[in-house]
Amino acid sequence: MLVTMRAIHATEPGGPEVLSVVDLPDPEPGAGEVVVDVAAAGINFIDTYRRSGVYPMDFPHVPGSEGAGTLSAVGPGTDGLAVGDRVAWAEAPGSYAERVVVAADATLPVPAGLDLETAAALPLQGMTAHYLATSAFPLQAGHTAVVTAAAGGVGLLLTQLAKARGARVIGTVGSPEKEGLARAAGADEVIRYAELDDMTAELPRIVRELTDGAGVEVVYDGVGKDTFDASLASLRRRGTLVLFGGASGQVPPFDPQRLNAAGSVYVTRPKLGDYTVEREELLWRASEIFDAAASGSLDVQVGARHPLAEAGTAHEALEGRATTGKVLLVPRGLSSASR
Repeated sequence: MLVTMRAIHATEPGGPEVLSVVDLPDPEPGAGEVVVDVAAAGINFIDTYRRSGVYPMDFPHVPGSEGAGTLSAVGPGTDGLAVGDRVAWAEAPGSYAERVVVAADATLPVPAGLDLETAAALPLQGMTAHYLATSAFPLQAGHTAVVTAAAGGVGLLLTQLAKARGARVIGTVGSPEKEGLARAAGADEVIRYAELDDMTAELPRIVRELTDGAGVEVVYDGVGKDTFDASLASLRRRGTLVLFGGASGQVPPFDPQRLNAAGSVYVTRPKLGDYTVEREELLWRASEIFDAAASGSLDVQVGARHPLAEAGTAHEALEGRATTGKVLLVPRGLSSASR
């Protein structure tokens, strides 16, 4: 008898309405692979890009690439892994499901004392915050950074890591509630951009007032199209704009001479995969983030948990900037995620 599992299908390129629950055959591990019972899957903006067709994908497909759970089967060539191990992952296509196949060399051991929902919230956003603060622009004591969407999943983690490295953080948020979250994470100053008449002009003006006219060493911008011009104008001479996402849409092509006019500034468009190329680097970033969460020195905010059938609702909230912290799918029910 065919054993099936529940999963989400994106049936065609489109909005959240193209997501539906389907029954699919249980996956089997191949060489170098494991099967994981998914305790929770992380929902990320890249999932919406793939669902909508911004990033080319085959349809139908099971969205999601991040999560955590317990190994239920192991294939050959997976030495060191055993059924019952608790693991997380940042890149395993098809993670919006009750079970998923994960490459053994993509698994991240979950330390004792860290629950699986929290572990599922960390691989993409946690390691993104880590590479932003340590590598894309290595923050040091005395630096001032602007963090856009400071109450979002990456923003809350990045703010904490920036403060731990001795930097001053100016966060941008969209509401008083989000301002409270950003300040609780350590933001020194918070700008509510929704209250600005002209964000492109006013946000840089406020940033320069807060930095004695100089601007900031770095802007970490995960919003993209709506904030790019303001972010660029907030930099000090030879500052760096780290454009790591496009929550409001992708930034259109621009004239590189603008970087000259802005004070010989830099723009980089990084992605996590280029900062976790070697497994040693992947494990380093994951272990630092997981250990900090397990010890309590890094506060991980899970803003919403949704059952599998509400994947479309979760995407709609994420794209509408109606979320804070991390958004999770819990495939087996909200009360049954493993701890």
